Amino acid sequence: MTHTLPPQTSSPETHKLFSPLVKGAAQAITDYRMIEEGDRVMVCLSGGKDSYTLLDILLHLQKRAPIDFEVVAVNLDQGQPGFPTHVLPEYLTRLGVPFHILTEDTYSIVKEKTPEGKTTCALCSRLRRGILYRHAREIGATKIALGHHRDDILETLFMNMFFGARLKAMPPKLQSDDGTNVVIRPLAYLAESEIVRYAEAKNFPIIPCNLCGSQENLQRKVVGEMLEGWERAHPGRLQNVLRSLTRVTPSHLLDRDLFDFARLSVQPAEGDRGFDGEEYPEREFLAGLSELGMLG
Repeated sequence: MTHTLPPQTSSPETHKLFSPLVKGAAQAITDYRMIEEGDRVMVCLSGGKDSYTLLDILLHLQKRAPIDFEVVAVNLDQGQPGFPTHVLPEYLTRLGVPFHILTEDTYSIVKEKTPEGKTTCALCSRLRRGILYRHAREIGATKIALGHHRDDILETLFMNMFFGARLKAMPPKLQSDDGTNVVIRPLAYLAESEIVRYAEAKNFPIIPCNLCGSQENLQRKVVGEMLEGWERAHPGRLQNVLRSLTRVTPSHLLDRDLFDFARLSVQPAEGDRGFDGEEYPEREFLAGLSELGMLG
């Protein structure tokens, strides 16, 4: 199958879809101090809608932000059969973005090591991370930007709860496994549905994944469908779940490492609020974003 680059669209409708994405990403970048003066940001471009959108946003902010930072795109060609190697180089050249294409046959390793019927994500992810971390060091990148969005974060939260018995999500900023890189997720506040609409309007040259993208038995897919159902039935619920991750009350959970239950006295200094009425703030998370300094 031959892949040709579709014409990129730019219209008032595209701008209308792009504006809230930029505002949400700028808010996340500001909240977690993801990008600072002089940073060299390595954007991991997979050929999917999320990473294309991430690149567009960071290039826009690079022009508008009151700080100077570099953007370099990196794609890892993992040796998947039929992978259209010309698409991303042509696309990035047309954009005028500095880029590197890495070639490592991790596809064969994953297929060889993963038993039939088992998911490939864990091994594939580990191999990919190691290669990208190494390259970030080699080119002097100070930040590694990934295209995970709000729905990815919430899927990870519930995957860890349901299958790992752990209250753990996907952080917007973290130190990498090897301790030498800082990973950022500027799309952390953005809903996947908004990214889908923008990607369709932009007509990005999407490259499907022949590994994880082709597996129908993923538990993550099941969790994703559950979250989609919640949002359809109760619009705004996922945004509230995300917001809850920013407003944690350790004393009302069960983790003894986070809160010293053993030393609680008969008369707590601040009084017992355990039986107070629940608080359901009406203001939606990120509602009414004002123009941010990041946007100039």
